[in-house]
Amino acid sequence: MAAISPRGGSRRRTINEINMVPFIDVMLVLLIIFMVSAPLITTGVVDLPSVGKSRQQPEQVIHVMVAADEKLKLKLDKAEPEAVQLSALAERVKQAQAGKDNSPVVISADKSVKYEAVIKVMDVLQSAGIQRVGLAVRQGAVN
Repeated sequence: MAAISPRGGSRRRTINEINMVPFIDVMLVLLIIFMVSAPLITTGVVDLPSVGKSRQQPEQVIHVMVAADEKLKLKLDKAEPEAVQLSALAERVKQAQAGKDNSPVVISADKSVKYEAVIKVMDVLQSAGIQRVGLAVRQGAVN
């Protein structure tokens, strides 16, 4: 009988390991490049708008107030606010302007009102052709 060699022939074993040294070298080079170039990058400066006071107060200001339950009230100068529906809002504002298209319309809303409700009011006014529509802001720190 012939003897069988335990190796099973002259086959070479494949290496199942990955050599990590080149990978680590590349990562260290990239790290050094970023560390050197990071201080040279200039950061962009964003100029935020600020709210200033108007030099001259308008003759008439029309306030549209959105309550916490999303009900609308219309207030003309120092008069008492009156309830108004969204469908009739544009017509009431045009009546209040009485031909003075430069009368500003200021929308103020409770802080718990959804943003969508305020945008609906603004959209109704702008689609009716009312030119000066703005949002009321609170001066000072926000709580």
